[in-house]
Amino acid sequence: MDRRSFLALGAKAAAGILLAQAVPAPVLASSRSRAEKGSRNLAFYHTHTRECLEITYARNGVCDPKALHQINRYLRDFRTSEVYPIDPDILDILWHIQQEIGCRSTYEIISGYRSPGTNRRLRGKSGGVAKRSLHMKGQALDIRLSGKNTRLVRDCAVALEQGGVGYYASSDFVHIDTGKVRVW
Repeated sequence: MDRRSFLALGAKAAAGILLAQAVPAPVLASSRSRAEKGSRNLAFYHTHTRECLEITYARNGVCDPKALHQINRYLRDFRTSEVYPIDPDILDILWHIQQEIGCRSTYEIISGYRSPGTNRRLRGKSGGVAKRSLHMKGQALDIRLSGKNTRLVRDCAVALEQGGVGYYASSDFVHIDTGKVRVW
């Protein structure tokens, strides 16, 4: 290959890299999930709004943007109707819990996204609401799994080591988040 051909080839490669950087990448499911093929389905029942949602949020390790949009709206702050992007990794945690338990039960949602105003109001009523709650970042959910013991759900979430897990036995729910790995 002569020098001119070599330089032309280099220019084409550089242009391809720049073009690839300009195109937004698809939202990928978590790194653990990308290795797994197939569809990821979840079913939800919101305990406050009584709304149901059954959805395929990812196919072959790639999240469906339309499904994520629906999930964001579904997991909105039900007190104010504010919508916020939900971290797709939390959906993968839910999916992995079901795989570990071996079920396709519906997730009962107690709390999804919380606006800062809602979080302040709840914090004023209860000492159990964190000032910097990950609910305000779309990184936390309070859940039950229909027909399953919440201790089992907690144990599966803890074993995954994918984020924080809180167990509220008296209220019968589990908090999961995509923050640092910790248990309470």
